Amino acid sequence: MLISTMNDLPGYQITEVLGEVFGLTVRSRNVGSQLGAALKSLAGGELKGMTKNLIQSREDVINRMIEEARVKGADAVLAMRFDTSEMGPNWTEICAYGTAVRIAEL
Repeated sequence: MLISTMNDLPGYQITEVLGEVFGLTVRSRNVGSQLGAALKSLAGGELKGMTKNLIQSREDVINRMIEEARVKGADAVLAMRFDTSEMGPNWTEICAYGTAVRIAEL
């Protein structure tokens, strides 16, 4: 499955647009992580636990988006984007979305 943030793929022709696809997760931060992050933020530097959680979340939503695209019969997802929003003091929604398409090499 080709994933691109572009609206087209050089060397390929879009033969069919199958529609929007997305992958979604809602994550909560545990109390230990929040306390550690709060303490680390006082000293400055990367919050490695939070970074690791965000990387895993992005991988999860990309995989879910790819699965939805496969079910529709897509070869690629174009115009892929991430969206993140807070859903309360401890919950974060992470979404990957794009347009599922069928493609053919030129």
